[in-house]
Amino acid sequence: MVETQTTIVAVEGWWPRNAHVLKTLFRMLFGAIWVIDGSLKFQAGFVNAFSGEVSGSGQPAWLQGWFSFWATQVNGNTAFWVYLVGSLELALGLALLFGFMRKITYVGGALLSLFIWAVPEGFGGPYGPSSTDIGTGAMYALLFVSLMLINATFGPSKWSLDYWIEKRFPRWAAIAEFQPTPRKVKETPPAVPAAA
Repeated sequence: MVETQTTIVAVEGWWPRNAHVLKTLFRMLFGAIWVIDGSLKFQAGFVNAFSGEVSGSGQPAWLQGWFSFWATQVNGNTAFWVYLVGSLELALGLALLFGFMRKITYVGGALLSLFIWAVPEGFGGPYGPSSTDIGTGAMYALLFVSLMLINATFGPSKWSLDYWIEKRFPRWAAIAEFQPTPRKVKETPPAVPAAA
């Protein structure tokens, strides 16, 4: 008969003991930033000020086609793009605050951050001797990847809307969690070798 032994390791330190609260607080603070950022898009006069943001001035020649395409799209209908991005940012911020559809929220947030970095932020450029910043969009995308890793490592958050939905509809975990929901596995007793 083969016996297995399980060792339980106690986690010490304030940070590991409070990881579940801290990850929720981190998610909610990041959500508040996105809500503020999204709401600022709806200020009077922002649409008019934004029309010149997508120009590609100072960017390398091989990127001019990219910026020309987006300048044509954005400057042709600036209000649509500003309010679309503002609405997406508000929805993203609220989803982060409430912990709703976290898997989709984190992936969508990373993609939206990269889009913002690639178009209005111009990949953080132009790069030159006075350049000191690559832009916030790239960093936001990395924060969303960090949230994915935190969620996969520590599992579901009790302080999220997803947690309460999953209690009633367990299949909701497929669109909310990066870590698969543990299933009960039927244990079979080990085979007893036949007597010789």
